[in-house]
Amino acid sequence: MKKPDMKDYLQEGIYGSRQTKPGERKQYLGTLRERVLVALTKGQVMRQQGEEAVVDLMRSYPDAELLLNGDVSYRFLSPYMDLADEHNIHHSIVSNMETHSEFGAVLTLDYAIEKEDITIKEQEGVGESSEQEGWTGFFKSLFKSSK
Repeated sequence: MKKPDMKDYLQEGIYGSRQTKPGERKQYLGTLRERVLVALTKGQVMRQQGEEAVVDLMRSYPDAELLLNGDVSYRFLSPYMDLADEHNIHHSIVSNMETHSEFGAVLTLDYAIEKEDITIKEQEGVGESSEQEGWTGFFKSLFKSSK
């Protein structure tokens, strides 16, 4: 391996130290995909979906770390922070104004586990109807017959 020269020091000073897979690190709040136990989208964090799965994984992996997206309001992150404190899991809020991730919470490890499915399926809301039924109901309410 060659010795670093002045150009290498300048490049590191301007752009920061070199990282492996920077795009993947931005997407998963600073960690690599191969280290992720579960990743919740911002919407899932706001609706507190997948909380049970996160708790189960926290119990199974006491050395895990919870990364929370700083773009999500603190009131939505607070329950996850409380869960992490309850299970003695280190947590941190990742705020990077240059990048935007679709994930609101990522439970990760310091080593690779290569888990195949790291996302939780979106749950349908109770009482939600399809768009067509919504429009039909809207028009029916407009044209009620008055007897």
